[in-house]
Amino acid sequence: MKTLLFLLSALKLGKVLTTGGTMVLSVFAYALIFGWWYAVGFVLLIFVHEMGHYVAARRRRLEVGAPTFIPFVGAWIELKQLPHDVETEAYVGIAGPLAGTLGALGCYFLARDLDSSLLLALAYAGFFINLFNLIPLSPFDGGRITAIISPRVWLLGVPILVALFFYRPSPLLILVAILAAPQVWKAIKHDPDTPENARYYDVPLETRLQYGFFYLALAGFLAIMAHDVHEMLGPALRG
Repeated sequence: MKTLLFLLSALKLGKVLTTGGTMVLSVFAYALIFGWWYAVGFVLLIFVHEMGHYVAARRRRLEVGAPTFIPFVGAWIELKQLPHDVETEAYVGIAGPLAGTLGALGCYFLARDLDSSLLLALAYAGFFINLFNLIPLSPFDGGRITAIISPRVWLLGVPILVALFFYRPSPLLILVAILAAPQVWKAIKHDPDTPENARYYDVPLETRLQYGFFYLALAGFLAIMAHDVHEMLGPALRG
C-alpha cells in the first residue's frame, strides 16, 4: 500500500513538474524576445486559457491531463477520455477562450488603473490569441465549438486561415494548416445520416442556437477589444 501511494504521489508530482517545467521553458523562450515580465504574463494568460478547458472537462467527468506548453506554439491539455457527444465537445471548447478572455480583461482593467503599457500589451495579446483560437476550424477551439452546428462550418475557416497567411505569413500557420487538413476532409465527407454521426451530433436545435449565439458574441467582443486595445497601444508605447 505504501508503495502504491508513493507511485501515485510521484505520478502527480510528475504532472506538476511537466506543466511547471514547460511553463518555465516557455517563459525563458519568450523572454529572449519580449523581456521577462511580458513573458511571464503571456504564459500565465495561456495557462488561464488552458485551465478553462481543464475545469470544463473535469466538470463533465472527463479524464484530462494537466497543461503542457511548447514555446511559440502554445499549450494544450490531454483529453484522456474523448467527449461522448458534440455538446460536451463544444462545452469544453468554449471554456478555454472564455477563461482566456476573462484573464485578458483583468490585464486590461489593471492597465487602466495602473497606467501600465506592459499590462495593456498583455491584454491585447490575450484578446488576440483567444480571437485567433475561435477560427471555425478544428483543431482550433472554434472548430470544436461550431461542430455543434455542423462540421461543415469548418469549411468557413479555410478562407480565414488562408487570408491570415497572406496578411501575416507564419510557419505556425503552415503547421496549423497541416493539422487541419484531415479535419477539412472530414467536413467535406461528413454524412449526418450515419448512425455514429447521428448519435454524436444529436442535440436540440435550441442548444445549437445557444452555442452559436455565445460563439458569435464572444468572437465579436474579442474582435472589438483587440481592435480598441491595439489603437490604445500606439500612444501608450510612444508615451
